[in-house]
Parts: sequence; structure tokens; C-alpha cells
Amino acid sequence: MHALWIVLIGVGIVIGGVLVLRLHAFLALTLAAVVVAALTPLAAIEGHLLAQRSIAAVFDPQRDVFLLAEDIEPGSRLLIVRPVDGSWQTVAWIEVSSQTDRRDDVIRHPARAVDDGYVWQEDDRVIEPAAWRAVQSQSRRTVGERVAIAFGQTTGNIGILIALAAIIGKCLLDSGSADRIVRSALRVTGYRGAPAAFLSSGFVLGIPVFFDTVFYLMMPLGKALHVRTGRDYLLYVLTIIAGATMAHSLVPPTPGPLLVAEQLGVDLGLMIVAGSVVGLFSAAAGYLFAWWVNRRIGLPLRESPDFSRDDMQRMADRDERELPPLTVAVLPILIPLVLIAGYTLLRRPLSGAPEFWQVGAATLGDKNIALAIAAAIALVTLAWQKRTSRQQLADAVQAALSSGAVIILITSAGGALGAVLQQTGVADLIRQLPTDSSLLLIVLAFLITAAIRTAQGSATVAMITAVGVLSGIVEAGMLDCHPVFLALAIGCGSKPVAWMNDSGFWVMCKMSGMTESEGLRFISPLMTLMGLAGLAATILGMLLIPL
Repeated sequence: MHALWIVLIGVGIVIGGVLVLRLHAFLALTLAAVVVAALTPLAAIEGHLLAQRSIAAVFDPQRDVFLLAEDIEPGSRLLIVRPVDGSWQTVAWIEVSSQTDRRDDVIRHPARAVDDGYVWQEDDRVIEPAAWRAVQSQSRRTVGERVAIAFGQTTGNIGILIALAAIIGKCLLDSGSADRIVRSALRVTGYRGAPAAFLSSGFVLGIPVFFDTVFYLMMPLGKALHVRTGRDYLLYVLTIIAGATMAHSLVPPTPGPLLVAEQLGVDLGLMIVAGSVVGLFSAAAGYLFAWWVNRRIGLPLRESPDFSRDDMQRMADRDERELPPLTVAVLPILIPLVLIAGYTLLRRPLSGAPEFWQVGAATLGDKNIALAIAAAIALVTLAWQKRTSRQQLADAVQAALSSGAVIILITSAGGALGAVLQQTGVADLIRQLPTDSSLLLIVLAFLITAAIRTAQGSATVAMITAVGVLSGIVEAGMLDCHPVFLALAIGCGSKPVAWMNDSGFWVMCKMSGMTESEGLRFISPLMTLMGLAGLAATILGMLLIPL
């Protein structure tokens, strides 16, 4: 079956499973991965593995083959394989010459075919015998093995990070640290600057805490503030959404951008910095939209079953002595950002430092270690602030891990789907796109992600599905810019269009008291505008700051 049809079937199963059959995202993604793996022909799997293990080579009629690699042993014998009758087969041996040729700072190793009559063809690949045996072994794994291995690899990359992020988020909420951050921002800005405080607080909290949790936390504060001021309720709601939702799609360790960065080979520190810059630009666009629509249309404050007016008043009147100091409250958020991003920026300057300093910086800047330190601080803060017993602390961790486990399963299933999609030969499809412009490829990534998001609702599922298809752009060497810009385009594409098939849409409507029609009038255009603004910022960065 052609790779295009396999890819469409896989994406269709995800969208149809979530939207039509109402399957859990984990089940839809896993089912799609199994079906795609079963439909992928052997030749495509071998071709994908060969692309990772083969040696770059060019053909010269005078000298047979030039090998473009530096670590080739003179006199060694290598294999030439090509697709024949539905699989890759050995067609010749070549022997590497002891001479080398350097052109344009590239070392070229001449090699001659041992077999008489060999004629180089465009599909031919050069590979070491041991690597070829590994390709043959891996390509003949069962469907279940291929899906399980890809699932495990994804879990190994992101599982610890998501679990630690869940613990940090739970502790921020239970200790009152999140409430302290919001109140401190309001104290700086005043009531007139409350929308900016909600925007910035939502963005900061949206980095370690999942979007739904941030919204649950901040919406009562918005309602309580409206009770005090009697105005601008719609503005408060939209600025809370604008801040938290962009961090959710652009800044690790939230699952979507975390997996996208891993799949595209983007350094996590760079993704944090770039995602924060683009996210703040998008959030600012959302902030302006919120001001504009609030001046023209009002939204009444309606009581909701989970939060009455008495609850709002109690939230507004909560004694600040029950909350931890701001310097303590922000530590679980700032420490991982400083350690990870700082190591990314200082890695090159530290290259000449003593080995002890290099090893120490690399250890502290490791994403897992940085978040582990932050989680430890968050747990200590919770125990100190609430005088929490060991059992209560264990219960809090258990609740956090129960929530995080679901996210790990969904994200890992998405990683498995992405891996088997790549094995279909989707990289070759992308290579054949009628453009060699990185700008158009960035726009294409945005549109593909937006289409998946609009169809099935989940921003995270849209990102992890799209990156499985779009990672072929990097694999095919078609991108002339840094892959972080592709990652940012995917993150921005996960914003349009929020509507009734998105669980987050219902959370925002029900918690704020909006009707469905009001949600479509206010939330849907807000998210679309922020996605487009993020795309514009990404393109601008690609043109002005080539990394």
C-alpha cells in the first residue's frame, strides 16, 4: 500500500476514534499505531532503517563510489543494497581505498566495486555488514514489538519529566504557592492591571501545571475579583485563557511541546526559551483581543454548580498568612527553567572549563535532574506550609502521579504512532513536496496541525500526531532553518480551532459560566488569533535569527 494512504488511515483512525467513537485518546492512538504498523510493507521499514544506518555516498563514473564519512577504515568491505521485489537485497560489495580526497571541507573516501558488472543506481545504499544484519533483524519484528518498542522509547524520554511536572503542579496548588503567585502579581499591577496579572500568572503556571488545572485554579480568582470590582469579567476570563493555553502548547515540560522537541531533536533548553518568547508574543495578541472584545460585549457572572457566590467571596477573603512567601512559591518554577535554559546558553563557554565544572553543569542542567530538584522543593514547601504528615504527603504524590500517568500513556502512544508513521516512508513523501522553501514548510506544519486539532479537539493529540508526519521534513534534510522553528509552528498550529469537540472548551465554558454560543464567539476566535500570531512570530524569528 502507498505510504500516503497508510498515513491518512492512521490519522483518520485517531480523528475518527476520538471524535466519532469517543475512544480515549490512548486507545485511539494505540489502535492507529497498530494498524499503521500492520499496513507498512517490509521494504518501507527496511528503507527507513537504512536511512538511519547507511553511509552517505555519491557515484562517480571514473571511480565507482565516493563515501562521505570520516570514520571509515581503509581496506574495509561494505555492502551495497537496493530494493528488489518488495525488499532490500545485497547487490554488490565495495572495497574502501586507502586514499582520501577532501573537497569543500568534506572527506571523501574512494571505493571500488568488487563485483564485476556492478552499475550504481539512484536507490542504492552503502552500509556496513553488521549494520545491515541489524536492519534485517529489526525490520522483521512483529507489529506488536515495533509498537511496544517505540512506546517504550517515548516513555523513556518523557515519562520521568511528566511525572515530576505532575508532582510540582499538585504541590503548587495544595501549598497555596499558585495562589500566592497570582495575588503577588495583582499586588504589583493593582486592580487596573489585573488582566495583565492574570495573563502573566497563567503563562508562568501553565509551564509546570496542566492547562485544565491552571484554569481551575485561576477562574475562582477571576470571579472573586469581579465580585470586588463589578466589572471586566469577560476580560478576566479571556486573559486567564490567553496566558495558560500558550504555555501549554509551546513550553516544556508540558507533554505536547516536550514530545515535539524530542521527536525533532530540539534541545530542551532552546525549546523552553524559544517557546517562551513565541508564547508571550501570542499571549500579548490574545491580551489585545480580550481588551477589544470586552469593550464591546459584556459577559455576566453566573453561578456554577461547583462554585457559588459564597465560595467566590471566601476565595477573595482568604487570609494571606496561610500562603507561602513569594520567593518560596516561585522556586519550583524558576529553578528548572534557570538550570535547563542556563546550561543551554553556557554549554559552549564552559567547553574550556575544568572537567569537574563541565560534568557538574551537565548534571544540573539535565532536564530530569532539574525537575527532580524542583519537585523536591515543591514537596518540602507543601510539608512546611501545611504541616503535612507523611501520609498526607504520600497521598498528594499518589494523586499527582495518577493524573500524570494518563498523560504519559497518551503521549507515549502518540510517540509510538509517530515512529511507525515514519517507517511508512513518509519522509520520501515530504521530500517530494513541490517546494524547497523552509517558509512554506513552516506554514504547512502549522496548517496540518491546525487541521488535526480542529477535527478531533485535543491540542496535545494534534501535536503528537502531526509531529509523527512532519518529522520527515527534518529527516529528509529539507529544512534550511533550525528545527526549533518547525516545533514552534506545530505548537502554534494546535490552537485553531477550539470548539465543542474539545474537552478544554467545555471546561472553559462551564467554569466561566459561558454558554456554548458565547464560547464560540469569544474562545474560538481568541485561540485562532493567538495561533496565527505565534506563527507570525515564528516566521519572523526564522528570518531574523537563524540558529
